[in-house]
Amino acid sequence: MNLTLQFVPFGEINALTPEKRINRLLDIVKKDKIVLLQGRLQPSEEAWLIQKTMEHVSKDFKGIELCTIYPESKNERIFSQMKGLLVKLLMGSREGFTIIGPATIIKEIKRNPDKIELLTNVKG
Repeated sequence: MNLTLQFVPFGEINALTPEKRINRLLDIVKKDKIVLLQGRLQPSEEAWLIQKTMEHVSKDFKGIELCTIYPESKNERIFSQMKGLLVKLLMGSREGFTIIGPATIIKEIKRNPDKIELLTNVKG
C-alpha cells in the first residue's frame, strides 16, 4: 500500500467558506491521503471537521486523526518577532501546521518540541 501525503497551502482554501473548506479537506482524507495543511483551522472549524467526520464514518471510512503544531517563539530575535507579528496581522491566527489523515492509515501522531512522529498502520 502506498502512503500519499497531499500538501495544501492555506491560500488554496482561505477564500472558501468554512463549510467548503471542511468539505475539501475531508474529501482529500476520504481518498486515503494525509493532508499537510499550511496553517491551521479555527477551533470552531476543527470541531465542525470532527462532527462532519462522524457523519461520514462507515465500514470503509473509520474517521480521522488530527494534529496541529504551533510555531515556537522562544529565543527569537527582535526582527523575527516583528516579522511574526506582521504575518499574524495578515493571516489572522492561522499560523501553524496541521496534519489530518484517515484513522485507517494513521495510528497515532506524537508531537515533540522539535519533531513530529507519524505512526501508521501501513505495512511493507
